[in-house]
Amino acid sequence: MRLSPLARLFGTLAMILVALVVLAPLLWLVIMSVSSTRDLTTLPLHWIPHHLDFSHYRRLLTVRANSDGAVFLSALRNTVEVAAGAVTICFLLAVPAAWLISRREGRLQWLLLIVVATYMLPPLLFVVPLYHILSQINLLNNPGALMIADSTIVLPFTAWLLKGGIDAIPAELEQAAAIDGASLWRIWLSITLPLARPMISTTILFGILMVWDEFLYAMLFTSDQNAQTLTVVIANLASGRVSDFGLLAAAGILAALPPVVIGIFLQRALVAGLTAGGVKG
Repeated sequence: MRLSPLARLFGTLAMILVALVVLAPLLWLVIMSVSSTRDLTTLPLHWIPHHLDFSHYRRLLTVRANSDGAVFLSALRNTVEVAAGAVTICFLLAVPAAWLISRREGRLQWLLLIVVATYMLPPLLFVVPLYHILSQINLLNNPGALMIADSTIVLPFTAWLLKGGIDAIPAELEQAAAIDGASLWRIWLSITLPLARPMISTTILFGILMVWDEFLYAMLFTSDQNAQTLTVVIANLASGRVSDFGLLAAAGILAALPPVVIGIFLQRALVAGLTAGGVKG
């Protein structure tokens, strides 16, 4: 489609504006993380630091006992464990559920609507029942509690995404394999899951991001630093009367790196998953 010069100019200006809105806060966060406390507290504010100060990163990456670094690295480990555990639980439950709903030709669509409707509800509604259940099985103040709690958020979204990916796979392929004598497990492992790989990668990435950024359950269900995740620990760093903004910025940068790395590795599959079904032959 041929665009007029005015349309191209408008599109270029819009892209520049979006880039500024997205990148400007990130750029300022990076500058803050390498600025000294004096540069960040002096008025007028020094937008460009006089010298690069990497002490905040060293402080967060040290392993000395009872240090800020020990707390941060423990929270990072807990966050990785919770994200991996919750996404694994959701994936194992969502795959058979999404496949069954997809292959029942609309007869179970009402069930998917109910599941997705729970995703629309605010997580605060589930705090009291989840707290009661987790306290009864002695899982409070434990990363396992967050795996279960976060699964209630991620599972509906995961089932919905996977169902859309499985819908794009012709059922005739599975039926042909069944006629040849393949078992259901063989069909899933050899046909369904490989063909749904782009949507699976998209689902895993979004699930990790949802768990990585979750704060409410992490704050309410954990009180020990040995069980807290990154969102709670970073919030604790900012809760003092005098906040070290450089330290907070460095913590934000370090906390964002793992999802960014995962997103880079899954970028191609992510694009393929998001565009699946967008063009019909």
